[in-house]
Amino acid sequence: QVQLVESGGGLAQPGGSLRLSCAASGFTFSTYGMSWVRQAPGKGLEWVAGISGDGSDGNYAESVKGRFAISRDNAKNTLALEIDNLTPEDTALYYCTRGRRLFDYWGQGTPVTVSS
Repeated sequence: QVQLVESGGGLAQPGGSLRLSCAASGFTFSTYGMSWVRQAPGKGLEWVAGISGDGSDGNYAESVKGRFAISRDNAKNTLALEIDNLTPEDTALYYCTRGRRLFDYWGQGTPVTVSS
């Protein structure tokens, strides 16, 4: 069955960096676009980044453009999100999802807390 398992979240200071990872299994990873979606405390879901199946095309929400970088390694079936210059507004639960517009499978999420 399809499984998406995120890791890499934690407590970070403003201005710092984090790298989130997602291990995918149960499907042909390279044939699917993937995305990261986050949910801040008390707020709704926010798509932040997506990438094509072959990794050649990535796109970002305006709110994170320039600070977030999405990437994938199809040989290892992994998805990554590099977050630079963290701000308290980045505090959220970050989900790895299958798809770029419609998301049919989700991981359990990895929490990111940005605080000094």
